[in-house]
Amino acid sequence: MIAAAVTGFLTGFSLILAIGAQNAFVLRQGLLRSHVFALALFCAASDALLIAAGVAGFGALAAALPALPLVMSLGGAAFLVGYGVSRVHAAWVGGHVLTPEGEARSLRRTLAIAAAFTWLNPHVYLDTLGLIGAISTGFEPLDAKLAFGGGAVLASFVFFFSLGYGARLLAPLMRTSTAWRVLDLIIGVVMLAIAAKLVLGVL
Repeated sequence: MIAAAVTGFLTGFSLILAIGAQNAFVLRQGLLRSHVFALALFCAASDALLIAAGVAGFGALAAALPALPLVMSLGGAAFLVGYGVSRVHAAWVGGHVLTPEGEARSLRRTLAIAAAFTWLNPHVYLDTLGLIGAISTGFEPLDAKLAFGGGAVLASFVFFFSLGYGARLLAPLMRTSTAWRVLDLIIGVVMLAIAAKLVLGVL
């Protein structure tokens, strides 16, 4: 049981550790101290649902719907391009500085953006429904399988809350407009690169 849970935790953590669109957004909101708890909870809960579906054996969804990867890739790429261009534009214009109250972005809009980063990203389905679901088949009986899935879910909660609240440690470095321009440029480039990778992956 413990070994299965540890394996699930390490597997889940390794899959979400890489800097991607979702992680970059959580990091930025964490620096702004804007809706951090709700955002981290939403991202972790979304992962939990997908991991549960993968462990439950729904990894065959993509096989049953051959057009799904193409639709998700193109939809996700379009969103990433839009958000990436907005961040590059923000870096070009400049003028933003870190303030205690953060940006005037509503909770609803913040979660809507997070939802797009999460549910329009085809890689999240490959990681959760596909990879984690496939690995979970090696754990029997049911208790071990549930422990594996629980470990993967725990990894998501630990990661997103650590990223969101840990970002505050970088706050002293983000007191200038120049620092925010660099961050926005990096995020924008990451978004555009991921979008290009999604499109090239289905062509």
